[in-house]
Amino acid sequence: MYYIGIDLGTSALKTLLMDSEGAVLNIASREYPLEFPHPGWSQQKPEDWQQAVFACIPELTRDIDRSKIAGIGVGGQMHGLVVLDESDAIIRPAILWNDGRTAKETDYLNNKIGKDKLSEWTGNIAFAGFTAPKLLWMRNNEPENFKKIAKIMLPKDYIAYLLTGVHSTDFSDASGMLLLDVKNRRWSQPMLDICGISETQMPKLFESYDVVGTLTPAVAKALGLPESVKVCAGAGDNAAAAVGTGTVGEGRCNISIGTSGTVFISNCAFSVDSHNALHAFAHSDGNYHLMGCMLSAGSCSKWWMEDILESKDYKGLEAPITDDKLGVNHVFFLPYLMGERSPHNDPAARGTFIGMTMDTSRADMTQAVLEGVAFAIRDSVEVAKALGIQIDRSKMCGGGAKSRLWKKMFANILNLEIDTITSEEGPGLGGAMLAAVACGEYASVEEITEKMVHVNATVKPDPEIAARYEAQYQKFVKIYPTVKALFPLIG
Repeated sequence: MYYIGIDLGTSALKTLLMDSEGAVLNIASREYPLEFPHPGWSQQKPEDWQQAVFACIPELTRDIDRSKIAGIGVGGQMHGLVVLDESDAIIRPAILWNDGRTAKETDYLNNKIGKDKLSEWTGNIAFAGFTAPKLLWMRNNEPENFKKIAKIMLPKDYIAYLLTGVHSTDFSDASGMLLLDVKNRRWSQPMLDICGISETQMPKLFESYDVVGTLTPAVAKALGLPESVKVCAGAGDNAAAAVGTGTVGEGRCNISIGTSGTVFISNCAFSVDSHNALHAFAHSDGNYHLMGCMLSAGSCSKWWMEDILESKDYKGLEAPITDDKLGVNHVFFLPYLMGERSPHNDPAARGTFIGMTMDTSRADMTQAVLEGVAFAIRDSVEVAKALGIQIDRSKMCGGGAKSRLWKKMFANILNLEIDTITSEEGPGLGGAMLAAVACGEYASVEEITEKMVHVNATVKPDPEIAARYEAQYQKFVKIYPTVKALFPLIG
């Protein structure tokens, strides 16, 4: 049988076709525009997502026996607000995860309602990108539109609705709305009340691998697929991608170094750190996960190499950084070029070099940039360890995983074995794998990951280098608290 995975990204929709053994047979994608109607705003037309889906799937499946397509799973951008009226018509463009218009509402939730209450009710505190502040913004600024709301959805769930006619969401994606009681896997009544909405306006909750429906006759005809094709609830992009990397079950870890950086730690029990430094979300395997997100990771390296040093010769710039220099650099770098989320939640934080002397070289500063990102990821890992979560090794993916030097730094700074995997197709692959579980091809998410996710290389820490980096990290963690008060002054 065949399974379709859909990755609803911020700039493009990507679809992939997977067989029962996990082989990716075809990929089709379509880009769509972003709207920035005011500085700091970011929104998108759900109609563009619809057009992309109905263009991609026929292209994706044109060379196969479509009668053998069993299921579809969607992974996608989280936190976005999609609102429908009583006739399921779109009321306004979707407000996206990277939209910054809700500063006032976020401040109200964290400081007037209180972080302690938010954490008690949802397991998390408010961030500008979350869905609940967006609803408050609509109520405050677009009251007529707010009154029209009959259904509140997340971006990837609007795709599932188009396919099935069912208003659904899964626990992993719903966790990022600040409307879900994550621990008890139900809508949070106090948060619904604060936002002025009712549970009837919310979609039905499912596990990621649950079937929410089958294709409607009209959709099946338009796509050229059988009406029997099952659509599962799917997952938020990070939880879907975690399935694709095998980061499920107890104590599994994945580090993704793209433009931003995430550390994703799966665990079977719900846990929240005392400062809500990490997001505490439900996972697509039916359990939970902690996630730390740093806003600038691979972008720090790109900024330094391309914008400052004006070179794209990454390997050449890394070449002078030999093993004997690891853990002995006298230069440190705070990688907060766009502020920081985890674990500091400080939008005023800025990138900072410290420790330069007359003999500081370009290689020293290049090394500091790479080390700074790894140190910042360790900050989030240490929060998880403080909760008693045992982490023995981690997978690493994204553009940063292509650098042998960076992988070596991560292995020694975290003192963990770092694995890379053979296939890295992100949320689309995870969506297809969830669909295979939903259709009964595999008994569980853990079973399918054991079958399909394969490690192709491992970098092990060197005891001497790891010891040197331990001393360096203890210096690094003192820098941000020392200079924090300066950031608001310098803008």
